[in-house]
Amino acid sequence: MTTPHPHLWQGEFIDDAEAGRRLAGLAELTGRVLARPLPADVVLDACAAVARELADPACALYGALVGQLPPDEAAATLAEVSAALTRQALERKLRRELGGPRPERLTRPDGRETVYECWAPVGLLVHIAPGNAAAVAPLSVVEGLLAGNLNVLKTSSSGTGFAPALLAALGAADPTGLIAERTVVLCFASSRSEWLRTVCEQADAIAVWGGEDAVRTVGELAPPGCRVVEWGHRISFAYLTRQAAADDGTLDAVAEDVCRLEQQACSSPQVIYLDTADAEDVFAFAGRFAERLAQVSDARPAPSPSPAEQAEITTVQQLARLEAHLGLTRVFAAVDGSWRVLADTRPGLDASPLHRSVWVKPLPRHAVTATLRPMRRYLQTAAVGGAPADVAGLSRSLFAAGVTRVTPVGSMVEGYEGEPHDGVYALQRYSRRVGVRATGAGFRAVACLDDLVAPAVLSPAPKAPLLDKEGVQRALATLEPRYAHLYFRSGGSTGAPALSVFTCDDYDDQMRAAADGLLAAGFDPARDRAANLFYCGGMYGSFISFFSILERLNATQIPMAAGDDHAAVAEALIAHRVDTLFGMPSYLWQLVHAQADRLRGYGGIRKMFYGGEHFTAEQRRMLTAEFGIEVIRSAAYGSTDLGPLGYQCTACEGSVHHVLTTLHTLEILDPDVDRPVAPGEPGRLVFTSRSRAGQRMERYEIGDLGRALDGVCACGSHVPRLELLGRHGDVVRVGTYFVNYRRILRVVQERLGYHGEVQLLVEADPQREVLTVRLDEQYADDPHTVRDVLIGEIPELSSAEAEGLLALAVETTRRESFERTGTSGKLRTVIDRR
Repeated sequence: MTTPHPHLWQGEFIDDAEAGRRLAGLAELTGRVLARPLPADVVLDACAAVARELADPACALYGALVGQLPPDEAAATLAEVSAALTRQALERKLRRELGGPRPERLTRPDGRETVYECWAPVGLLVHIAPGNAAAVAPLSVVEGLLAGNLNVLKTSSSGTGFAPALLAALGAADPTGLIAERTVVLCFASSRSEWLRTVCEQADAIAVWGGEDAVRTVGELAPPGCRVVEWGHRISFAYLTRQAAADDGTLDAVAEDVCRLEQQACSSPQVIYLDTADAEDVFAFAGRFAERLAQVSDARPAPSPSPAEQAEITTVQQLARLEAHLGLTRVFAAVDGSWRVLADTRPGLDASPLHRSVWVKPLPRHAVTATLRPMRRYLQTAAVGGAPADVAGLSRSLFAAGVTRVTPVGSMVEGYEGEPHDGVYALQRYSRRVGVRATGAGFRAVACLDDLVAPAVLSPAPKAPLLDKEGVQRALATLEPRYAHLYFRSGGSTGAPALSVFTCDDYDDQMRAAADGLLAAGFDPARDRAANLFYCGGMYGSFISFFSILERLNATQIPMAAGDDHAAVAEALIAHRVDTLFGMPSYLWQLVHAQADRLRGYGGIRKMFYGGEHFTAEQRRMLTAEFGIEVIRSAAYGSTDLGPLGYQCTACEGSVHHVLTTLHTLEILDPDVDRPVAPGEPGRLVFTSRSRAGQRMERYEIGDLGRALDGVCACGSHVPRLELLGRHGDVVRVGTYFVNYRRILRVVQERLGYHGEVQLLVEADPQREVLTVRLDEQYADDPHTVRDVLIGEIPELSSAEAEGLLALAVETTRRESFERTGTSGKLRTVIDRR
């Protein structure tokens, strides 16, 4: 990828003249751009798309970027960048540094308080990138984007076009245009002082990579209050106990660290410290280590240093040879000059001339902090060789001296996802923690202030085939163990129980999102006393999930779980002054009827939050009239395989829910054809989960029907809403006709005032099929009357009977006789025994 224009300005390559003109309006641009927030999800999606391309040498982007890098470094650099841009790596970074994958949302850290906090961008973030590390510049900008900043990257005029080309690709991968809008790359020499001054004078923060001179220059140009983030040169070393120093394997590992990257990384060892004060121990070890270094170095051909670098190596080595006459030093060096070990009896930290040059020095562990602390501003990595107790004790001493990371020997230049750099988290340095303290009852059901402003910016659903339950189960066979932390099994209410697997981070994201939804539904952690009466055991997730949700809200909860001893449950509710119940409608319905007199006498149950099923309108009316329940609302709309999908607010009625857009993207497709329905029309619900690390749930057809609702909700939220219209399984083919369970339910409720449960049983008969409608004997009218009403109101039933294809029966039975799933306790609405 080549361009005659060296600068990238908001997705467009421009020349010097145009860049100079636009720089004059940088202040105005900053104010305009920052007025629109950049969701972290947008950055994650774009980075993931680019990471996939960089991992495939056959992709056009890979081929274009290879040409912008030195041939001997291209593959390694692209692999490094690809790994750093994966969604998993960046989400881990966000969790470590900013507490979660959506740090920009103004949410309540403590559900008991109407205080909202988030991480906000620092503003205009300028990156002064080094010229000798191609990956540093674009990855620094990615960090700035994750924090939501407008980023201006200054690269060397002598560098390649790698950074602007990669960042242009990142902007192109974002359909919202927000990333391109926040990315400016200027390629010019630091001697071009007028440009450097213009950029720095407008900055809210400057990230500078380089030595003391570069940091000093930037500090002089930074305006008052500007945050200067220094990523300067650092010195690292190895520290070996006596036992470790005697082990050849440990010496080989240190030698690998010395040879890797020619010690060009800040984390490369320049000194090996020994836990001794004896000069002879130092000289003896240096000789042994030289032998091991020679073997490792021979296996890794070394590039030739530049003339200036070679001059420094020669100077340091010759000075050490001269001091050997004083008994202070000894030099062990390769005949061909490819490596050298410089033994020195003085413990002071010295920088090595690099290129496989390493000092060996004595430093008893009791003197570690005092000896190294004068160099604290330059210290970075220490590789400690020793027993676990040695590593633990020495780490504390090294941290007190100024070291910021301790590693095993042999892996000093390696890191881990989310690791702090030079003792700080970069994203926190590129962000501000902001808060809103709100008062008044109106905020109690507001979980996120952003939802009151505008709909979230979402990436479109992926272009992928639809996924069904069988496809999800097949994919589990190849799921890597590192993604399988939590196993849940569905209740089996619509078929055979299915397995779902989550990482701990997946689960945490989902529970936090569901907790926000519960606040919107009117649950008040500061006042409500909740009993968790969902079913527990058998790998079923409801009880565990709501325990986690209530825990994250800092709520008072009585984790009882559903139990057959209704009297014991009622006794506990009264004893612990419970006023809010969580559970399946079927179980809550059974409980209040079994303990009706006791619970009426208590009169303390004010709220019911349910999941998995729905209370009918008649059931709600009865619970309110007879038991004084003030709030009956869905606790969450979700499934075992996808997790929470939606939530009700205080203004949602019936089966209307807001979509949890922080977790999922929703499509509504035509019931018969795989295309989107017109706005407001009913269709199949298809979800893409954006918050699953291993098990990819893209365009998953959950089996539910629904329709989108237009406009802003009466609660003030701009989060999209949908009305659930039942499941595909609610429609059963009987006697060649399609019969809808919900239509039967609606007829008996509206025509007969029935407010019990309804269950359909379909059986085969030698002459014709039999459809039995089961009703609760406490609330049912005469079965013959019910049958006549159904035949009169539902033409499909009357036609099927008239044609001799169907026998319709109505039976009343005890509530306990209804068939339910063994795991979740859900009512089996349609039982097909054919």
